[in-house]
Order: sequence, then structure tokens, then C-alpha cells
Amino acid sequence: MQAFLRSFLLLVVLLASACTSKLAPTTVYIVRHAEKDLTPGLADPPLTPEGEQRALALRDSLLNRNVAAIFTTNTTRTRATAAPLAAARSLTPEVYDAKQLPALATRIRKDYAGRTVLIVGHSNTLLETVEALGAERPVPAIGDLQYDYLLEVQVPRKEKDRPKALARRFGATR
Repeated sequence: MQAFLRSFLLLVVLLASACTSKLAPTTVYIVRHAEKDLTPGLADPPLTPEGEQRALALRDSLLNRNVAAIFTTNTTRTRATAAPLAAARSLTPEVYDAKQLPALATRIRKDYAGRTVLIVGHSNTLLETVEALGAERPVPAIGDLQYDYLLEVQVPRKEKDRPKALARRFGATR
């Protein structure tokens, strides 16, 4: 009888967990790459030591957020920004095309529904990514020297419900 009761309770917990995940929103964190080398003429600049510290701060900020996937553009600075979190979570970042943000938003909704995702982009694509996910910009603009925004978009499971975006800061401020 006790074995039956334990099995029944385990089944109830598993079913409740499955139902909860089907209702959970998709959480998308969006950040700009960390501080880059501003030496003129560099086609694909690396991170500065400050940028490397910010990448570690990003890892520390999101380590316990159960990130299931990481997307970066095909640049050294976005990949380096994502690298500490990717290593800590044993994830391989996927490259996305910043000119195809609606396609990225569709993929995240389809393949990562109810999960958590990180997108590492650029100052001129962060707010556009928020909009591609269906939310309003949480800040009016992100300047060329602002590297500390951590945007969070909650995408509800029901398409009729509008996604919401929040902006906060992480790492050292300039």
C-alpha cells in the first residue's frame, strides 16, 4: 500500500510540474556585449579587461536562472561576453543574425517556450530585440558607452497576452 501511495504522489508531483511548465512564461534576457577595445581600425574588437569583468558579472547574475540557451551574434565581443555563463551552464552559444530579429523571436517562442534564454547583442539591436519579442521598450535608448543594461522580457504562453520588458543594471557602472 505504501509503495502505491508513493507512486501515486510521485505521479501527482510530475503532472503538476508538467502543467506548471506549460503555463510558465518564456524569460528572455537581453544584454549588450561587454566593454570592447575602442582602438580605431579593429574590425572585430575583443573585450577590454573591464569587459571581461562584466562578462563574469553577467554569469554571476544569471547563473541560477536556469538559462537553457544562449544566442550571440558572430562577433568576438558577443561570444566573449556569453562565454563565462556558457561554460558554467555547459551550453554552446548559437549564432543569430541581428538583421533577422523576428526570426529569432519566433524560434525562441517555438523552441524554448516556458524556458529561459540569453541573447547577447549590440547597442543598436537590444531594444529592437525587445520589440521583436512583442514588448515595449523599457528604456528610450541605449547609448554607445552603456554596457550595463540587463533587459528581461517575459513572453506569456498565451499569444493574446502582451509580453512585458524590464530594464535593470548589472556589473560595474561607468
